[in-house]
Amino acid sequence: MVEALPGAGPFPEVLARRLAEAVAARSRAQAPRTHHLVDGRPRYTNRLALERSPYLLQHAHNPVSWYPWGDEAFEEARRRGKPVFLSVGYSTCHWCHVMERESFEDEEIARVLNERYVAIKVDREERPDVDAIYMTAVQLLTGGGGWPMSVWLTPDREPFFGGTYFPPRDGVRGATRGFLGILEEVADVYARDRPRISAATGSLVSAVRTALASHGAAADEPPGPGPIEEAVALFRRTFDETHGGVRRAPKFPSNLPVRLLLRYHRRTGDPEPLHMALLTLEKMAAGGIHDQVGGGFHRYSTDAAWLVPHFEKMLYDNALLAVAYAEAWQVTGRRDLARVVRGTLDYLVREMTSPEGGLWSATDADSEGEEGRFFVWEERELRDALGPDADRFAAFHGVTPEGNFEGRNILWVPRPDEGEWEALAPAREKLYALRARRVPPLRDEKVLAGWNGLAISALAFGGRVLGERRYVEAAARAADFVLGRMVKDGRLQRTWVAGEAAVPAFLEDHAFVAQGLLELFEATFEPRWLAAAVDLSDRLERLFGDPEGGGWFTTAADHERLLAREKPTHDGAEPSGASVAVLNALRLDAFTTEPRWRRAADAALRHYHAALEAQPAALTELLLALDFATDSVREVVLLWPDGAPAPEPFLDVLRRTFLPSRALAGAAEGDAAARLGAVASIAAGKTTAGGRPTAYVCERGACRLPAIAPEKLAAQIAPVRPYR
Repeated sequence: MVEALPGAGPFPEVLARRLAEAVAARSRAQAPRTHHLVDGRPRYTNRLALERSPYLLQHAHNPVSWYPWGDEAFEEARRRGKPVFLSVGYSTCHWCHVMERESFEDEEIARVLNERYVAIKVDREERPDVDAIYMTAVQLLTGGGGWPMSVWLTPDREPFFGGTYFPPRDGVRGATRGFLGILEEVADVYARDRPRISAATGSLVSAVRTALASHGAAADEPPGPGPIEEAVALFRRTFDETHGGVRRAPKFPSNLPVRLLLRYHRRTGDPEPLHMALLTLEKMAAGGIHDQVGGGFHRYSTDAAWLVPHFEKMLYDNALLAVAYAEAWQVTGRRDLARVVRGTLDYLVREMTSPEGGLWSATDADSEGEEGRFFVWEERELRDALGPDADRFAAFHGVTPEGNFEGRNILWVPRPDEGEWEALAPAREKLYALRARRVPPLRDEKVLAGWNGLAISALAFGGRVLGERRYVEAAARAADFVLGRMVKDGRLQRTWVAGEAAVPAFLEDHAFVAQGLLELFEATFEPRWLAAAVDLSDRLERLFGDPEGGGWFTTAADHERLLAREKPTHDGAEPSGASVAVLNALRLDAFTTEPRWRRAADAALRHYHAALEAQPAALTELLLALDFATDSVREVVLLWPDGAPAPEPFLDVLRRTFLPSRALAGAAEGDAAARLGAVASIAAGKTTAGGRPTAYVCERGACRLPAIAPEKLAAQIAPVRPYR
């Protein structure tokens, strides 16, 4: 039987039996995550044992009587007349783990939570809608945010107090007031002074709704390039000339919009934005934020020099960075940038791809009870492993006897040299094999549709521009996985865990997957991917579109009713679904020549006009769409004789040319061209010139003379339209 939790009554018999069965089934696969053990079995179990989210399952054996988000928890709070304590985090969040160890595993704290509250756990990656609402509340209350997020609610789901991580008790980590004391004090106020609580919730709920609502009336016209110029000017002023990125610590890769700077350089010829982009990419690739042995990037750097990372790895970070490095390679042709793309994509294929083809979400920062333990090295270890190559390796990768991180070494590259990098490849392979024998960090084997969309984009785009078919094939497998296993009753789902898809997908899921399908179409010229992108974008319009104000809501019209229906207001570590949806609509307009897509994009840009004018740096991904909207879009159709392979010299021109405002299509003449023309109107009616490989370069349907030589194609796509 399941033991009663501290301060909580026994579970109903049916629920207790279900929990016991779930624990028994799961214990055969993995050890329970708790220090409350009896003969190796967990002493405590709560309702989270019935969930599938890896993050929620991490808390299934806390002595806290956790509920998942849902009506049952709020009805229980109303029945008992108690407030709700909401904790939001994710499975690879370091400080979430700290708060769990310090507070949620503490029986005294658990007793207070169980007696005086109804406690709810939410995985922010599974429910970004819930996270966005209550994170907004915390930011309004405290001026900041982050995870773990701790919010106190009424049974009507209205927030009245909140914060992030709290030390367990007064005095711990220098805190004047610890979590236990705060819990008792808030419960006391709730019990004796409801008018005070009502006043707090009323003003806060109103502020949350205002913050997440639309930006007022749409402008009469879409914005011009002014917001792009304003954003670039801001980043010039805040740029770190020594280490790249912006002048701050900690440093996140997303703080400086590299892809926007590359586009600005292309349109203006200004060398400074290119310098800013390249220096940032160089310094990140040389720093400890870049996994020098296994490829891929950690979450962020705790210092200004990109040296000491927070060691978790996120799928979305690596997908977005792979695209940025690939575009920078197109601009420069530098082999170090191409090497980083390959290393990052290899990491995704090798370590983050499930047997079914979908990509997992993240890996933890901690292993063996220490942050970064899996990734760092003692000098002695390296010398024992590398023998005569040790001195050379240590000099190149900044290894010292004293180390640069708690007595150990984070590998980095003080003086980059591509020849030396290649010469030391065998040494890194030895270390990778040695590292693989260590206890690895926890991997969150949850597949998220949106993050997979970003990964599909990275694999397809990187594979196309580098001519690496294996990456494109991995993208196709992932796309088949999402479109097959993550659709239920005709509806895309947000998550897939242990064979089951769940949670109806949000705006970002539809937008990111559609973007990935467009990249996959350009990498393969297979019409099915473009058709799937059109279908998914049609669904996006129906489910999330705002026909009155323009743009899209984060949640669908038939979604659970929450305190607010958010319209995305900024781009963060991930792009907003709205920013990507605008760019998708512009690309679909180019591919299909259907005016409805341009109308949707223009309506969204009019909706965001005021926001872009006021704070362009808050919507840098939307500025990529604005760059596309104000450019001369090249519609390129490549045709070749039936039965022949796609003409490699023409493909090579398209690979190497930085052409962000584009629509690429291609097919062998005959049936394949007819199938292509049925979904990509830009290809309809075009034929080869005299049976030779032929490229058509068009703008808004007006085509130049057919190009029958690669150099002619290069010349036709080369002209750049300046901002005006």
